[in-house]
Amino acid sequence: MESIIILIFVIGYLAITLEHPLNLDKTVPALLMGSIIWAVLAVGLKFGWLSIIDTHEHVYRFAQGETALIGIKETLLHHLGKTSEILIFLIGAMTIVELIDLHRGFDVLKSAVTTRSRVKLLWIIGILAFLLSAVIDNLTATIVLITLLRKLVVTKKDRLWYAGMIIVAANAGGAWSPIGDVTTTMLWIAGKVTALGLVEYVILPSVFCFGLPFLIASYMKPFQGYVEIRNTNSNEESKRLLSSKTMLFLGLGMIASVPLFKMITGLPPYIGMMLALGVVWLVSEYIHPEEDFSKERKHLYSAHKALSRIEISSVLFFLGILMSVAGLESLVFGLSETGDSVGTLRYLAEILQATIPNQDVVVMLLGVCSAVIDNVPLVAASIGMYESPTDSVLWHFIAYSAGTGGSLLIIGSAAGVAAMGMEKINFIWYLKNIAWLAFVGFLAGAGVFLLIERVILNHI
Repeated sequence: MESIIILIFVIGYLAITLEHPLNLDKTVPALLMGSIIWAVLAVGLKFGWLSIIDTHEHVYRFAQGETALIGIKETLLHHLGKTSEILIFLIGAMTIVELIDLHRGFDVLKSAVTTRSRVKLLWIIGILAFLLSAVIDNLTATIVLITLLRKLVVTKKDRLWYAGMIIVAANAGGAWSPIGDVTTTMLWIAGKVTALGLVEYVILPSVFCFGLPFLIASYMKPFQGYVEIRNTNSNEESKRLLSSKTMLFLGLGMIASVPLFKMITGLPPYIGMMLALGVVWLVSEYIHPEEDFSKERKHLYSAHKALSRIEISSVLFFLGILMSVAGLESLVFGLSETGDSVGTLRYLAEILQATIPNQDVVVMLLGVCSAVIDNVPLVAASIGMYESPTDSVLWHFIAYSAGTGGSLLIIGSAAGVAAMGMEKINFIWYLKNIAWLAFVGFLAGAGVFLLIERVILNHI
């Protein structure tokens, strides 16, 4: 029975990985996988074919009868609660970003790009991606900046190079922020890292991961000379709304305030994001985007329209994949070294520890794997596998590796997939031209991280 559940997970995982060849939205296998795994768990427990373990290390078996059924409901409710914290947080952040976009707040960023120098444009776009992804997440930052590129750079061949480098910068920028990537948000909400701890220990490796590829790219032929820029300044100024700057700075400021809210109150991050959304929504109700703003046009800039633009399919994908991993975490698969019953993920962690004793190597492999397999289930699995304390070296290194490793392939991160769709970037083109730069950055950042954590701090 245990093998059946693992087989369901493997098949579902393959379907998610082969999303493009199968022409199947990855949300479908994620939802099917999550619901079927829990259904098999319930049936297996009912007939005594398997056991489950809850978060209090209490094992439920068939011999416990009705208590076992109560146990699976409580375990399911606990995992659904932890998953919902992440989903509510993401929905709040997505809505604020969509509200900023409705008010054309991101158009304000165009004023920061006035150069025709290819190298200067590379660094301006890269720094914007690195910083913006830390606030509005790497996926949104990538979409915003590629949209900006399409309005600035005329030649598609030039845009491909800049788009590829945006992916590297955005993933590096998202790795050091608790709200910069779904995986760092998961680790933060799960209590594995703190906002200050993540910034303190991961920002420098992330800077190297971003900076070294950009430094090398600065001397490459595609970034030499001058680029052809569209002359749209006057047109864009006429399109900018009266509310653009207000909504941009208010929205980004409220999202950035969420970690501070958690530090002051001790409440979960999703409460802070609900407060942030409430404030931005309130302002959007009364602000006047246009000179001749009327009630009839209010719906064009309303939060209701912003909510309709949210990618609910992404939210449901996270629901399916996180509940699938929770099912594996709850399934008793074997005995630990101490003879206690342990869940599948904990059992896998002990096997990995025995096979590859060096935990740093395991985490780096996780980063490389995240380029092929979605990093969300990998990080979700690692949360269930290890019990290291908050802000330990392990969790910081997982945040870095999973966040930046996805840059190695264009399909390895949400930012890469978005750029691929927007600019029709070829998989092989990215592999030949950008992947090696991303790999150099990944290794440089990992080296800096290990140097600081394993050498310098150990001698202080």
